[in-house]
Amino acid sequence: MKLIHESLILGSVALDTIETKYGKAENLLGGSATYATIAAGLYGDAIPVGIVGDDFPKDGLDIFEKFSKNLKDLDQQPGGTFKWGGKYHENGDDRDTLFTDLGVFENFNPSIHTSNKNASWLFLANIHPSLQLSVLEQCTNAPLVVTDTMNLWIDSTPEELKKIISKTNILLINESELHLLTKEQNIDKSIKEVLSMGPEKVIVKFGSKGAKCFSENENIAVGVYPVKKVIDPTGAGDVFGGGFISGLVDGLSIKEAMLRGSALASFCIEDFGLKKLLNVSVNEVNNRIQLIN
Repeated sequence: MKLIHESLILGSVALDTIETKYGKAENLLGGSATYATIAAGLYGDAIPVGIVGDDFPKDGLDIFEKFSKNLKDLDQQPGGTFKWGGKYHENGDDRDTLFTDLGVFENFNPSIHTSNKNASWLFLANIHPSLQLSVLEQCTNAPLVVTDTMNLWIDSTPEELKKIISKTNILLINESELHLLTKEQNIDKSIKEVLSMGPEKVIVKFGSKGAKCFSENENIAVGVYPVKKVIDPTGAGDVFGGGFISGLVDGLSIKEAMLRGSALASFCIEDFGLKKLLNVSVNEVNNRIQLIN
Protein backbone atom coordinates (compact mmCIF):
# COMPACT_ATOMS: atom_id res chain seq x y z
CA MET A 1 0.00 0.00 0.00
CA LYS A 2 1.33 3.41 -0.92
CA LEU A 3 1.33 5.56 2.19
CA ILE A 4 -0.18 9.01 1.83
CA HIS A 5 0.60 11.15 4.88
CA GLU A 6 -2.99 12.33 5.24
CA SER A 7 -6.01 11.34 7.31
CA LEU A 8 -9.62 11.81 6.28
CA ILE A 9 -11.88 12.66 9.21
CA LEU A 10 -15.63 12.18 8.80
CA GLY A 11 -18.12 13.52 11.31
CA SER A 12 -20.50 16.29 12.24
CA VAL A 13 -19.80 20.02 12.29
CA ALA A 14 -22.05 21.92 14.65
CA LEU A 15 -22.75 25.05 16.60
CA ASP A 16 -23.23 24.00 20.22
CA THR A 17 -24.92 25.51 23.24
CA ILE A 18 -23.54 23.94 26.41
CA GLU A 19 -24.54 24.29 30.04
CA THR A 20 -22.53 22.91 32.92
CA LYS A 21 -22.34 23.76 36.61
CA TYR A 22 -19.65 26.27 35.62
CA GLY A 23 -21.88 28.30 33.31
CA LYS A 24 -23.35 28.43 29.83
CA ALA A 25 -21.80 29.07 26.42
CA GLU A 26 -23.68 29.51 23.14
CA ASN A 27 -22.84 29.03 19.45
CA LEU A 28 -19.61 27.19 20.16
CA LEU A 29 -17.88 25.53 17.22
CA GLY A 30 -18.45 21.82 17.81
CA GLY A 31 -19.24 18.45 16.26
CA SER A 32 -17.24 15.24 16.10
CA ALA A 33 -15.38 16.14 12.89
CA THR A 34 -14.43 19.52 14.33
CA TYR A 35 -12.90 18.25 17.56
CA ALA A 36 -11.10 15.38 15.82
CA THR A 37 -9.76 17.54 12.99
CA ILE A 38 -8.26 20.10 15.37
CA ALA A 39 -6.65 17.38 17.49
CA ALA A 40 -5.18 15.64 14.45
CA GLY A 41 -4.39 18.87 12.63
CA LEU A 42 -2.11 20.05 15.42
CA TYR A 43 0.33 17.41 14.15
CA GLY A 44 -0.30 16.87 10.45
CA ASP A 45 -2.49 16.74 7.40
CA ALA A 46 -6.07 16.28 8.56
CA ILE A 47 -8.84 16.54 5.98
CA PRO A 48 -12.34 17.10 7.40
CA VAL A 49 -15.40 15.60 5.73
CA GLY A 50 -18.55 17.42 6.85
CA ILE A 51 -21.23 19.95 6.01
CA VAL A 52 -22.12 23.44 7.24
CA GLY A 53 -24.81 25.97 6.38
CA ASP A 54 -24.49 29.46 4.98
CA ASP A 55 -24.80 30.77 8.55
CA PHE A 56 -21.49 29.15 9.54
CA PRO A 57 -19.24 31.85 11.03
CA LYS A 58 -16.11 32.98 9.21
CA ASP A 59 -13.98 32.42 12.30
CA GLY A 60 -15.13 28.79 12.23
CA LEU A 61 -13.89 28.43 8.66
CA ASP A 62 -10.64 30.15 9.65
CA ILE A 63 -10.12 27.56 12.37
CA PHE A 64 -10.67 24.72 9.91
CA GLU A 65 -8.24 26.38 7.47
CA LYS A 66 -5.59 26.51 10.20
CA PHE A 67 -5.83 22.85 11.20
CA SER A 68 -6.72 21.18 7.86
CA LYS A 69 -4.69 20.29 4.79
CA ASN A 70 -7.64 21.28 2.59
CA LEU A 71 -11.36 21.97 2.88
CA LYS A 72 -12.45 20.35 -0.38
CA ASP A 73 -14.77 18.01 1.54
CA LEU A 74 -16.16 20.55 3.99
CA ASP A 75 -19.35 21.22 2.08
CA GLN A 76 -21.27 24.49 2.54
CA GLN A 77 -24.93 24.57 1.52
CA PRO A 78 -27.80 27.08 1.80
CA GLY A 79 -29.56 26.66 5.12
CA GLY A 80 -28.69 26.33 8.76
CA THR A 81 -25.67 24.64 10.29
CA PHE A 82 -26.41 21.69 12.59
CA LYS A 83 -27.15 23.05 16.07
CA TRP A 84 -27.14 21.09 19.33
CA GLY A 85 -27.74 22.06 22.93
CA GLY A 86 -26.86 20.04 25.99
CA LYS A 87 -26.95 20.45 29.76
CA TYR A 88 -24.65 18.41 31.99
CA HIS A 89 -25.71 17.06 35.37
CA GLU A 90 -23.89 17.97 38.55
CA ASN A 91 -21.71 14.86 38.26
CA GLY A 92 -20.22 16.29 35.05
CA ASP A 93 -20.71 13.04 33.12
CA ASP A 94 -24.41 12.61 32.41
CA ARG A 95 -26.18 15.14 30.23
CA ASP A 96 -29.55 15.97 28.73
CA THR A 97 -30.04 17.07 25.14
CA LEU A 98 -31.95 20.35 25.19
CA PHE A 99 -32.45 20.72 21.45
CA THR A 100 -31.28 19.38 18.10
CA ASP A 101 -31.66 21.29 14.83
CA LEU A 102 -30.13 19.24 12.03
CA GLY A 103 -30.31 21.94 9.36
CA VAL A 104 -28.26 21.02 6.28
CA PHE A 105 -26.81 18.04 8.17
CA GLU A 106 -30.14 16.23 7.68
CA ASN A 107 -29.42 15.65 3.99
CA PHE A 108 -25.65 15.22 4.25
CA ASN A 109 -24.40 12.81 1.59
CA PRO A 110 -20.63 13.17 1.33
CA SER A 111 -18.96 12.82 -2.06
CA ILE A 112 -15.21 12.70 -1.52
CA HIS A 113 -13.08 14.92 -3.75
CA THR A 114 -10.87 12.92 -6.12
CA SER A 115 -7.67 14.31 -4.62
CA ASN A 116 -8.68 13.16 -1.13
CA LYS A 117 -9.74 9.61 -1.94
CA ASN A 118 -6.25 8.14 -1.62
CA ALA A 119 -5.63 8.99 2.04
CA SER A 120 -4.05 6.09 3.91
CA TRP A 121 -5.82 6.74 7.21
CA LEU A 122 -9.52 7.22 7.82
CA PHE A 123 -11.14 8.29 11.08
CA LEU A 124 -14.88 7.66 11.02
CA ALA A 125 -15.90 9.84 13.95
CA ASN A 126 -19.31 9.54 15.57
CA ILE A 127 -21.91 9.83 12.79
CA HIS A 128 -24.57 7.62 11.13
CA PRO A 129 -23.03 4.25 10.15
CA SER A 130 -24.39 4.50 6.59
CA LEU A 131 -22.37 7.69 6.09
CA GLN A 132 -19.29 6.02 7.58
CA LEU A 133 -19.71 3.14 5.13
CA SER A 134 -20.28 5.48 2.18
CA VAL A 135 -17.06 7.39 2.80
CA LEU A 136 -15.03 4.21 3.30
CA GLU A 137 -16.33 2.81 0.02
CA GLN A 138 -15.15 5.96 -1.79
CA CYS A 139 -11.58 5.57 -0.55
CA THR A 140 -9.20 4.08 -3.12
CA ASN A 141 -6.08 3.34 -1.07
CA ALA A 142 -7.32 0.66 1.36
CA PRO A 143 -6.91 3.01 4.34
CA LEU A 144 -6.41 1.94 7.92
CA VAL A 145 -9.85 2.57 9.44
CA VAL A 146 -10.48 3.84 12.96
CA THR A 147 -14.19 3.99 13.79
CA ASP A 148 -16.04 5.64 16.66
CA THR A 149 -19.71 5.21 17.49
CA MET A 150 -22.32 5.87 20.18
CA ASN A 151 -25.37 4.34 21.87
CA LEU A 152 -27.78 6.02 19.41
CA TRP A 153 -26.46 3.98 16.48
CA ILE A 154 -26.19 0.81 18.56
CA ASP A 155 -29.90 1.15 19.38
CA SER A 156 -31.27 2.48 16.08
CA THR A 157 -29.07 1.05 13.30
CA PRO A 158 -27.42 -2.10 14.68
CA GLU A 159 -27.07 -3.94 11.36
CA GLU A 160 -25.52 -0.98 9.55
CA LEU A 161 -23.20 -0.44 12.50
CA LYS A 162 -22.07 -4.08 12.48
CA LYS A 163 -21.34 -3.77 8.75
CA ILE A 164 -18.95 -0.85 9.25
CA ILE A 165 -17.42 -2.54 12.31
CA SER A 166 -16.62 -5.55 10.11
CA LYS A 167 -14.58 -3.25 7.84
CA THR A 168 -12.85 -1.45 10.73
CA ASN A 169 -9.26 -1.99 11.85
CA ILE A 170 -9.58 -0.26 15.24
CA LEU A 171 -12.90 0.39 16.98
CA LEU A 172 -13.22 3.12 19.62
CA ILE A 173 -16.06 2.63 22.09
CA ASN A 174 -16.79 3.50 25.72
CA GLU A 175 -17.53 0.93 28.38
CA SER A 176 -21.33 1.35 28.49
CA GLU A 177 -21.55 1.27 24.68
CA LEU A 178 -19.47 -1.90 24.60
CA HIS A 179 -21.93 -3.68 26.89
CA LEU A 180 -24.89 -2.29 24.96
CA LEU A 181 -23.47 -3.49 21.65
CA THR A 182 -22.78 -7.02 22.86
CA LYS A 183 -25.63 -7.33 25.39
CA GLU A 184 -22.99 -8.79 27.70
CA GLN A 185 -21.83 -7.32 31.03
CA ASN A 186 -18.63 -9.33 31.32
CA ILE A 187 -15.96 -7.19 29.67
CA ASP A 188 -13.78 -10.10 28.56
CA LYS A 189 -16.72 -11.75 26.81
CA SER A 190 -17.76 -8.42 25.32
CA ILE A 191 -14.30 -7.81 23.90
CA LYS A 192 -14.10 -11.32 22.46
CA GLU A 193 -17.44 -10.83 20.72
CA VAL A 194 -16.50 -7.45 19.22
CA LEU A 195 -13.16 -8.79 17.97
CA SER A 196 -15.08 -11.61 16.28
CA MET A 197 -17.01 -8.95 14.32
CA GLY A 198 -13.88 -8.01 12.40
CA PRO A 199 -11.69 -5.35 14.08
CA GLU A 200 -8.06 -6.12 14.81
CA LYS A 201 -8.19 -3.99 17.95
CA VAL A 202 -10.84 -2.49 20.23
CA ILE A 203 -10.02 0.57 22.33
CA VAL A 204 -12.40 0.96 25.26
CA LYS A 205 -12.65 4.42 26.80
CA PHE A 206 -13.17 4.32 30.57
CA GLY A 207 -13.53 8.07 31.14
CA SER A 208 -11.56 9.21 34.19
CA LYS A 209 -9.99 5.74 34.42
CA GLY A 210 -8.24 6.03 31.06
CA ALA A 211 -8.45 3.72 28.06
CA LYS A 212 -7.42 0.20 27.18
CA CYS A 213 -6.66 -1.40 23.83
CA PHE A 214 -7.65 -5.05 23.43
CA SER A 215 -6.50 -7.42 20.71
CA GLU A 216 -6.00 -11.16 20.40
CA ASN A 217 -2.34 -10.87 21.38
CA GLU A 218 -2.08 -8.08 23.94
CA ASN A 219 -3.83 -5.52 26.11
CA ILE A 220 -2.45 -1.98 26.40
CA ALA A 221 -3.65 0.47 29.06
CA VAL A 222 -3.09 4.22 29.40
CA GLY A 223 -4.19 6.57 32.13
CA VAL A 224 -5.38 10.17 32.14
CA TYR A 225 -3.86 13.49 33.09
CA PRO A 226 -5.36 14.64 36.44
CA VAL A 227 -7.39 17.68 35.40
CA LYS A 228 -8.33 19.69 38.48
CA LYS A 229 -11.58 21.15 37.13
CA VAL A 230 -13.57 19.58 34.30
CA ILE A 231 -15.40 22.57 32.81
CA ASP A 232 -16.91 20.92 29.73
CA PRO A 233 -16.42 17.26 28.71
CA THR A 234 -18.00 17.75 25.27
CA GLY A 235 -15.82 16.44 22.45
CA ALA A 236 -13.24 14.73 24.63
CA GLY A 237 -13.77 11.36 22.95
CA ASP A 238 -13.50 12.94 19.49
CA VAL A 239 -10.29 14.70 20.50
CA PHE A 240 -8.92 11.39 21.77
CA GLY A 241 -9.73 9.81 18.40
CA GLY A 242 -8.19 12.64 16.38
CA GLY A 243 -5.04 12.62 18.48
CA PHE A 244 -4.87 8.83 18.28
CA ILE A 245 -5.08 8.64 14.49
CA SER A 246 -2.54 11.45 14.12
CA GLY A 247 -0.19 9.31 16.18
CA LEU A 248 -0.69 6.37 13.83
CA VAL A 249 -0.01 8.63 10.84
CA ASP A 250 3.23 9.72 12.55
CA GLY A 251 4.28 6.10 13.01
CA LEU A 252 3.80 5.95 16.77
CA SER A 253 3.02 2.71 18.58
CA ILE A 254 -0.56 2.06 19.67
CA LYS A 255 0.31 3.03 23.25
CA GLU A 256 2.07 6.22 22.18
CA ALA A 257 -0.89 7.18 19.97
CA MET A 258 -3.31 6.53 22.83
CA LEU A 259 -1.19 8.69 25.15
CA ARG A 260 -1.31 11.52 22.63
CA GLY A 261 -5.08 11.24 22.42
CA SER A 262 -5.44 11.14 26.20
CA ALA A 263 -3.22 14.19 26.70
CA LEU A 264 -5.08 16.23 24.08
CA ALA A 265 -8.44 15.29 25.61
CA SER A 266 -7.24 16.59 28.97
CA PHE A 267 -6.84 20.07 27.47
CA CYS A 268 -10.24 19.92 25.78
CA ILE A 269 -12.18 19.46 29.02
CA GLU A 270 -10.54 22.38 30.82
CA ASP A 271 -12.75 25.01 29.15
CA PHE A 272 -15.92 25.35 27.11
CA GLY A 273 -15.81 24.02 23.57
CA LEU A 274 -12.51 24.36 21.75
CA LYS A 275 -11.20 27.34 23.69
CA LYS A 276 -8.32 25.57 25.42
CA LEU A 277 -7.52 23.16 22.61
CA LEU A 278 -7.09 25.91 20.02
CA ASN A 279 -4.20 27.44 21.93
CA VAL A 280 -2.29 24.37 23.02
CA SER A 281 1.23 23.65 21.73
CA VAL A 282 2.84 20.33 20.85
CA ASN A 283 5.32 20.84 23.69
CA GLU A 284 2.48 21.25 26.19
CA VAL A 285 0.89 18.04 24.94
CA ASN A 286 4.21 16.20 25.19
CA ASN A 287 4.67 17.40 28.77
CA ARG A 288 1.33 15.93 29.74
CA ILE A 289 2.12 12.68 27.94
CA GLN A 290 5.15 12.29 30.19
CA LEU A 291 2.99 12.82 33.28
CA ILE A 292 0.44 10.25 32.10
CA ASN A 293 3.11 7.75 31.14
